Amino acid sequence: MAGNNFIVLSVLLLLIGVPYIEAGENAPKTREKKIDVVVEAMIYCQSCEHFGTWALSGAKPIPSAKVSVTCKNHKGHVSYYKVFETDQNGYLYAQLEGFKMQHYILDHPLHSCYVKPVWSPLENCNLLSNVNYALNGAPLRYENKRLRGSNYDAVIYAAGPLAFRPFDCSKSTTHH
Repeated sequence: MAGNNFIVLSVLLLLIGVPYIEAGENAPKTREKKIDVVVEAMIYCQSCEHFGTWALSGAKPIPSAKVSVTCKNHKGHVSYYKVFETDQNGYLYAQLEGFKMQHYILDHPLHSCYVKPVWSPLENCNLLSNVNYALNGAPLRYENKRLRGSNYDAVIYAAGPLAFRPFDCSKSTTHH
């Protein structure tokens, strides 16, 4: 049992980033390994034929869409909030600079952070859709993605995909 607890604690410490000691007499005694939390998502314009569903077939990516990432600590207070912009392909790569966990389990990004579409630059597709619970904030998923460098490590979490929808879908989906 104690062995299992040690393994779990070791893995958690690796996930949150701890200083490591570099080998060698002339090397600095300790060096911080920078570990970033990153959130990625795709933002789409959902076609009217799928209005009211989570289906995204025929959806088009939205470049320059604004998306917020909000994290709350274990006491329910917002500990991180920032709005990011998607690239020209509708892809969001949000590096959560300054994100801190007060409690390494309860404030973990999988439990404490969510993503919401905020604004679409498309006049004909700027209403929020609830695809992947985006209206209340899409939860994060861990998909075992990391970027590694000698002094850098990024743990990448996924959200979504998320979508906006056209304003006039209700007219085109009414059946006579």
